[in-house]
Amino acid sequence: MKIISLSGARVLALFALVTVLAGCALPRPGPDKAEIYAGSVQRKGDAFIVAVNDRVTRATSVTPALGFSNSFKHAGLVGSDIIHPGDKLGVSVYENVTDPLLGAPGQKVSQLAEIKVDGAGYIFVPYAGRIKAAGLSVEALRQAITRKLDTQTPDPQVSVIRAPGDGATVTVEGSVTGQGVYPIDRSTRTLAAMIAKAGGVNIPNDVALVSVTRGHKVGEIWLNDLYENPSLDIALRPGDRITVTKDSRAFTALGATGVQTRVPFTSNTMSAIEAIAQVGGLNPLLADPTGVFIYRNEPAAIANAVLGRHDLVGPQRMIYVLDLTKPMGMFEARDFLIRNGDTLYVTQAPFAQWQKVLSAFSGTVGTVGNIARVKSATGF
Repeated sequence: MKIISLSGARVLALFALVTVLAGCALPRPGPDKAEIYAGSVQRKGDAFIVAVNDRVTRATSVTPALGFSNSFKHAGLVGSDIIHPGDKLGVSVYENVTDPLLGAPGQKVSQLAEIKVDGAGYIFVPYAGRIKAAGLSVEALRQAITRKLDTQTPDPQVSVIRAPGDGATVTVEGSVTGQGVYPIDRSTRTLAAMIAKAGGVNIPNDVALVSVTRGHKVGEIWLNDLYENPSLDIALRPGDRITVTKDSRAFTALGATGVQTRVPFTSNTMSAIEAIAQVGGLNPLLADPTGVFIYRNEPAAIANAVLGRHDLVGPQRMIYVLDLTKPMGMFEARDFLIRNGDTLYVTQAPFAQWQKVLSAFSGTVGTVGNIARVKSATGF
């Protein structure tokens, strides 16, 4: 039997490995730049590939449209002494007579039991009868009761105190310290004051969304905007529902980044450079800084603006390209906004793939050498 020398075995192993590598690819995180560009519309693919510049950044700078409609912003403050169905009233009547109408003989002050305004807005006062209270101020109701009693007892002095009940309340729910139903009183007539009454939010302000539901209308704003813009601190109305939620937007990071995962937004807006930082930056051993891609389905209006066209209809597949090695590359990445559902993909640098090939060669050669040494030592 002819015995192959050690050097001959290594050559055969290298030849075998080259043959294997020619028929299959080494593991990698995804497509390389050439493969991505091969899928462009310009090459009869189905995605538009666009290099990011100032014009593209301006055309794609779209942030969620949040705010309150005029019906929310122009609603005046609810009077702190306006009576509503469900309110509780304390009524006291002072009579300067020996034999009072409402009290025992010699009693000057009669304090009526707590009176609740019924669903129709009425209350009942002995000897005064059923009186419409809802919609009146405390002073107006006091005068109405006085007029009713004045015909039966001389110069009655009436006092009315209002305690907001379930008819003048709002519901606060979601990511607040104290969820519940709160009355609208003098100190809680606006949105910010009511959130404070509920103990504030229990999530970071940067990702907190506040919505107000009033009948069939809903308005939504960022919590930080509420604190920074007094015009958004709207007056509340009975029956309003305030809901605080955490921003659910996220993007996906893949390829030669620090991690490959779904990443939630940590602020109202997020730039590409911030998104890269969120995932630990580019992998210094693998990443190609000239191949940072953002995949997105773009509405037709924006796609037409980006491409300088007018004929596109429906959502368009867009791939935006950032080259961080250019003099302005970092600025472009800083200004380009990431949107909900985006995919951030960083290609692998060519030298990284060569390193894998060389590692595969050296590993195979080492294995062949070890086998040859074992054969030499054992005689097999």
